[in-house]
Amino acid sequence: MRNWILGTAAAALVISAAPAVAEDLTVITAGDQNMVDYVKNYLAPIFEETHPGVHVRAVGTGPGDAGSQKIIERLEAQKKAGKETWDSDVIVVHQKAAGGLVEGDLVARYRDDIDTGKLVTRANADKALGADVKGYVMPMFNSQTALAYNPDLVKTPPQSYAELAAWAKTQPKQFGYNGIKGGMSGVSFVVGWVYAFGQDAAVLENGPFEKSELDKQADAFKKLKDFNQYVSFTPGNAGTLDMLSRGEIAMGPVWVDMFYSWQANGQLPPNLKLLLPKPGMPGQPMYYAIPAKAPHAELARAFIELATSPKIQAEGIVKKFNWYPGIDADNVKPELDDATWQKLFTDITPEELASRGKAFPIKAYFDGILETYERTVNN
Repeated sequence: MRNWILGTAAAALVISAAPAVAEDLTVITAGDQNMVDYVKNYLAPIFEETHPGVHVRAVGTGPGDAGSQKIIERLEAQKKAGKETWDSDVIVVHQKAAGGLVEGDLVARYRDDIDTGKLVTRANADKALGADVKGYVMPMFNSQTALAYNPDLVKTPPQSYAELAAWAKTQPKQFGYNGIKGGMSGVSFVVGWVYAFGQDAAVLENGPFEKSELDKQADAFKKLKDFNQYVSFTPGNAGTLDMLSRGEIAMGPVWVDMFYSWQANGQLPPNLKLLLPKPGMPGQPMYYAIPAKAPHAELARAFIELATSPKIQAEGIVKKFNWYPGIDADNVKPELDDATWQKLFTDITPEELASRGKAFPIKAYFDGILETYERTVNN
């Protein structure tokens, strides 16, 4: 199967002229081991086939924001040392890191120079937690949170946060989430709650930061503390899925890619479904970027153009990992069979994803929301 994928993907690409000498293209990625494996075992062979003489070297820096921070520190050290060229060509980082990379002049503007740059439509390609990153990043994929539910237990699922708050009181302990500990699905749920019941959600998403704006969210946190009396607390992202699988809860927030992967592996009942409640829940991308002093900038642009092409997004991002594509889904649809498209977009349509797939707040508000939760809700 892998050879078939490589062959069909390579056939769809224009083969570039081979470099005069063998070259290493170094890709440094934050994230779990699956991110390194994706570059090393999937993207690298395709790129090497279309660029004879090039060897793609994949290096991982570890999961979470800490992995992205290691990349920032690595680039900062080389900039401070005055090196003419740095030791990486492509970096893959979390959303939280992107603003600092741009503001620190650690990455190059390149998106307008690749053909796939025009296929990006989501706002998170231009803004990352309030920071302007337009032109400097391409989303590798978009991860999204949503509410998973058991339709045998929830005949008429709540379609909004307001309906959920009312439903939970009539079905105590049937909704479960992990608060803000042990996984971002619970954090996303809390942020969505503040967007739904607080004030000026657009300001929280886009800034500017004013401490007084956090004070305006007091009523939302008061309602959340009351809501928490009726919920079950789970041990994390996987814990929520576990409790859904065992029927201990009927509904809870999950990462969409984890949900579909667990279903595909038989870890979740096949009848469980997803919904994205109004006004929406946050998700976040991983970004491709090019260091400001990349030794092979032209090859780096070609690599990202390959990685964000509709065929690779379809085969690698959607089919291998159940992530939402980094480019507009309509550009990926022709490359997907109907069954894969229906699986990913039946419960949550592309239109719902576009309108209800929210960004996390800018960093100052994001930190403030978590601090307020600890102080006023989780006590």
